Amino acid sequence: MLNFAANISWLFQEWDFYDRFAAASDAGFVAVECLFPYEHDPDEIARHLARHKLTMALINLPPGDLAIGERGLAALPGRGEDFRAALNKGLRYAGATGARRLHAMAGIADGPAAMEAYRDALALACDIAGPHGIDITIEPLNGQDVPGYLMNDFALARQVIAGLKRSNLKLQFDVYHRRILQGDVIGGLEELMPIIGHIQIASAPGRHEPTSGERVNGEVDDRDVLNAIDRLGYRGFVGCEYKPAGGTLAGLTWLREFAA
Repeated sequence: MLNFAANISWLFQEWDFYDRFAAASDAGFVAVECLFPYEHDPDEIARHLARHKLTMALINLPPGDLAIGERGLAALPGRGEDFRAALNKGLRYAGATGARRLHAMAGIADGPAAMEAYRDALALACDIAGPHGIDITIEPLNGQDVPGYLMNDFALARQVIAGLKRSNLKLQFDVYHRRILQGDVIGGLEELMPIIGHIQIASAPGRHEPTSGERVNGEVDDRDVLNAIDRLGYRGFVGCEYKPAGGTLAGLTWLREFAA
């Protein structure tokens, strides 16, 4: 049986932020995740989690200035102090909400200096987060959605994780991004499961509800993927990070099939 987390930055936008916790619980979710909760009070978030018996599965570290196109700070040379401040803020929210996974976004960057900054930032994050029982995750993102993003390859992610040798550095495996980047979703899950710390899912190509996409070039559909995740023994959370094609509740018929 799979455990699903509603990404309340994407789902339940029909509700005000704090009301999304009740809506997610009422819809059958056991957990939530959030991109950037930093406009909201961490203790108030914690109260809503407790009230509705939800787990905070994952949050992203502050990404920098989204308005000017920043999508993470870890790989930006010369921004080490900014990254440390973002890490400290993320840890403060994790401490309040009980989140045990923090996604460290790489950022828009390339070249050897960026990779060196990225590895240094991840090592720092793992070393500081580890004593708190918190995993740091890295996620390959496709270049159509996030042009110029440094971490854009699953083989690179595995190389970085192996090279840093931190037990709390994990792969965030997003099915949607994997399908666009290289396909072979089930093969990737089978190969990379030992280092996977979190999974997210959305259909391709529209990034809508799982099971609503298309079979492209013979690729398996999301039902096959979800069944494979269960078969492989994954017992972490599967984050539902998708754009509802209509209303959030109207699109949740797929959930009853897999969460029953």
